[in-house]
Amino acid sequence: MNRFLLATGTLVQRELARFFRQRNRLIGALLTPLLFWILLGAGLGGSYRVPLGGSSVSYFQYFLPGTMALVCLFTAIFSTMSVIEDRQAGFLQGVLVSPAPRSALVAGKMAGGMLLAFFQAALFMALLPFLHVSLSLSGFFVTVAMLLLMSFGLTGLGLIIAWKTDSVQGFHAVMNLFLMPLWFLSGAVFPASGAPPWLRWAMTINPMSYGVAALHRGFFPGGDGPSLALCFGVNLLFAVFTFWFSLTLVRRGGDIG
Repeated sequence: MNRFLLATGTLVQRELARFFRQRNRLIGALLTPLLFWILLGAGLGGSYRVPLGGSSVSYFQYFLPGTMALVCLFTAIFSTMSVIEDRQAGFLQGVLVSPAPRSALVAGKMAGGMLLAFFQAALFMALLPFLHVSLSLSGFFVTVAMLLLMSFGLTGLGLIIAWKTDSVQGFHAVMNLFLMPLWFLSGAVFPASGAPPWLRWAMTINPMSYGVAALHRGFFPGGDGPSLALCFGVNLLFAVFTFWFSLTLVRRGGDIG
């Protein structure tokens, strides 16, 4: 257990140090979602209001939880992309042959990505007063808990994809093909109520939809949609699955290339 905790803590510390040394990652993970929020909010804000929480909210208000989910997704992408770089530099092979358990590698990468995603996404809560949204204490805890859980699961998903990808270019291709549609079909950009049946079905099986729904419930209590218990249950299962699948891949020494 001591070996596991030491290795995990070291990898988490390495992830944090690497992130703060690379300012472009901070700019990309924060400014890109912020620009999405500003441009889409300004462009669509005057077109319609979204029914949510027993009343209608502006598009700026509706889109903020989706923007926070996008921050989690971007940070997961950037943090797990380092797996490809570490493999090419030989660092990953060194970790795999060390006495540290391979579960520590998975836990360290996912915990590091989770912390980075959480702290960046949580910064967007500072916009709530400007949107005239009053966050209750229970809503605050719901938001914090879901951001942590969603960040952990998305980092695990990014780790799975990065582990099976040979190049950064290939990782970006998978991101554009798979991860970005995962966000678009999460209820972050538009509610499922106005979508055609086949699109609503795709949003229903998307685990990220339940994370965004929980954030909406935290900001705007009393709305329709999946319950908080269902939202947390789905995201917990998703986080456990991505950790288990990542660990399975890591334990196959031949897959490292």
